[in-house]
Amino acid sequence: MKIKYLGSKGLTASQLGLGCMGMSEFYGETDDAESIKTIHGALELGINFLDTADVYGPFKNEILVGKAVKGHREKITLATKFGIVRDPSDPTKRGTNNKPEYIRICCESSLKRLDTDVIDLYYMHRRDTTVPIEDMIGTLADLIKEGKIKAIGLSEVSPETLRKAHATYPITALQTEYSLWSRDPEDELLATCKELGIAFVAYSPLGRGFLTGQIRKFDDFAPDDYRRFSPRFQGENFNKNLELVSKLEALAQRKGCTTSQLALAWVMAQGEDIFPIPGTKRIKYLEENAGALQVQFTKEELEEIDAIAPKGAAAGTRYAEPMMAFVNK
Repeated sequence: MKIKYLGSKGLTASQLGLGCMGMSEFYGETDDAESIKTIHGALELGINFLDTADVYGPFKNEILVGKAVKGHREKITLATKFGIVRDPSDPTKRGTNNKPEYIRICCESSLKRLDTDVIDLYYMHRRDTTVPIEDMIGTLADLIKEGKIKAIGLSEVSPETLRKAHATYPITALQTEYSLWSRDPEDELLATCKELGIAFVAYSPLGRGFLTGQIRKFDDFAPDDYRRFSPRFQGENFNKNLELVSKLEALAQRKGCTTSQLALAWVMAQGEDIFPIPGTKRIKYLEENAGALQVQFTKEELEEIDAIAPKGAAAGTRYAEPMMAFVNK
């Protein structure tokens, strides 16, 4: 497993990370014991870049990750996030808060839940446009000086916001959805990150599981599975996207790899500064994902993939309308 610098701030992480969100919520049944085994399995494979957030659970996922990393903390690059606020009376509702006093409360709470003295990479999960980006970054810079976090990350912001933030204090990483069915970052974000020396962390690089080829019917989702409410998994969008995956499956079969390995390898092939963080809560899928590191493409194969899944090929928006209002801000 290749260990690389995240941006230019001296923080390092494994080229392939592990998204821990689904271990606590959103994708059907959870099993803490199996999830902890999966995190330990990731460390054995050399995957040391773990991603969580206070909103996952909410709060449960940070507690779970904190238990899993106990005794292994020095080996791990640990990332968590603040900024999304959930309504206890209606878990489907979302808000944002980037106020300095709120950030400090969130940081202290995350440190306690993760049972750690310092957070390696602390992301603003979503932007609260009522707070000047300079004020928010200034608060995070103070947390670095106080030794509570090591580096600053942003998530789902526009290139303009990224530039403003980086001018205030160096940003280490930008996290945004990027995969063969979410190629919007290619418009400007990837180039901006490269220009500024900021690592790009690709979440949902497997299209929330759809690009694995394992999802065949909408009815396979548990009643509380988040994907039941995602436009890309509904109605005719589901069928159109299944056609796209079928074409990728055929190419993967010819290459002798799985569809998920092909999709992950494609993300990594887009740049040395890109770190995908596929999420899984099971050892077998973790090991399958790690196999993507062995997949290489010829120029002709990359061109074939582009023809199968060009930008905009996926049917449906990646979030429902209320959540789309929080991205690219």
